[in-house]
Amino acid sequence: MEAWKKKTILFITSQTLSMFGSAVVSFSIVWHITLETSSGVMMTIATLCVFIPQICVSLPAGVLADRYSRKKLIILGDACVAVTTLALALLYIGGHTDLWLVFLALALRSLFSGIQAPAVGAIIPQIVPEQHLQRVNALNTTINSVSTLISPVVGGAVLAGLGFGWSLMVDTVTAISAIFILSLMTVARLPQAEEPARPLADLMEGLRYSWSNQFLRYLLIYYAVTFFLVSPASFLTPLLVERTFGPEVWRLSANEMSWSVGSVIGGVAVSLWGGFKNRVFSLGVSMLSWGVTFALLGLVQHFWAYLAVMLISGMFLPLFSSAEMTLVQEKVEPAMMGRVFSMIQLIVSIIMPVGMLCFGPLADVVSVQTILIASGGLMAVLALPIFSRKMLSFDEKAGLSRGKRGQYGQPAEATEP
Repeated sequence: MEAWKKKTILFITSQTLSMFGSAVVSFSIVWHITLETSSGVMMTIATLCVFIPQICVSLPAGVLADRYSRKKLIILGDACVAVTTLALALLYIGGHTDLWLVFLALALRSLFSGIQAPAVGAIIPQIVPEQHLQRVNALNTTINSVSTLISPVVGGAVLAGLGFGWSLMVDTVTAISAIFILSLMTVARLPQAEEPARPLADLMEGLRYSWSNQFLRYLLIYYAVTFFLVSPASFLTPLLVERTFGPEVWRLSANEMSWSVGSVIGGVAVSLWGGFKNRVFSLGVSMLSWGVTFALLGLVQHFWAYLAVMLISGMFLPLFSSAEMTLVQEKVEPAMMGRVFSMIQLIVSIIMPVGMLCFGPLADVVSVQTILIASGGLMAVLALPIFSRKMLSFDEKAGLSRGKRGQYGQPAEATEP
């Protein structure tokens, strides 16, 4: 087996374990707060504890990912999450059940996950050849979708069978396993800039780099617009199901599962097929398809037709995410990649809650169907300029490919232990 394939298997296995354990425990924590308080205010506090630390740490984390070993940052993030979760578990098992401890743990877990997130996206081009990037990114998205699909079931079973304190141990065990597996992988060292680390200057340099590159500027703007318009379908569809089709739990569960099943199907397809040759075209197809399917969610009258549309919509997530990630990995210089991924992380962390703040209150004034039709139609219209010759040409000439020497040089041949 080729060396890069062995490294890729180790990395994906490590991240799958880490991601699955975190997802299981996240669901356990959400359900624990729900069962203990039955309070919308408490759930709002929990949501803020998840989003705010990542918003605060996103850009600095990108600087760290460009300055220091990405492998060690990922290991550090997993280790800190494991220690935080273990501490909460031991406190709860010992009888310290104050809710503020859960909120503190949520905030710390979010902080440490935010530190490692840019490094996870930026390390893949160091181990995967450029021609295989989109397949590997699609495989990653597929595994993420599978975890999203089964982690609620596992989380509920573990919480019911072991109780809250012991259910937290799942993340500790998976994080330790992930760290061990990742430690077996060697990664090429990035060339270091000659000047000493200047955190604020490095941060501003990343912002200037992203904004001065026309392709990256367009990509980040479209990313923000896309996820703002995705937020009604992400947050308001359970409300649509309850109001239109009925409040039965199985309907709400089917609503959540249909998108995840679609994502798994789409991820497998892109992994085997490899996606469109032009990644910008893939982004346009995904946005246009989302726009059409979101509008259809507001138009269909039968629940099974609604679920079919939701499944089809989910199928385009791997195409979008793998194309977007591959474009960044191919076109951004290695020494700037962490900062660019941190900006993407920041956009998602800010735009989705902002979208919910806008569309949530609106759903009490107009129907969810109307919101979905309007947001879907607008997304479809905004997708059309992506198919212009100028936009499609960005896939060939945007930024610098990884193989070209830029201001920051070539990746070094030395490896990290």
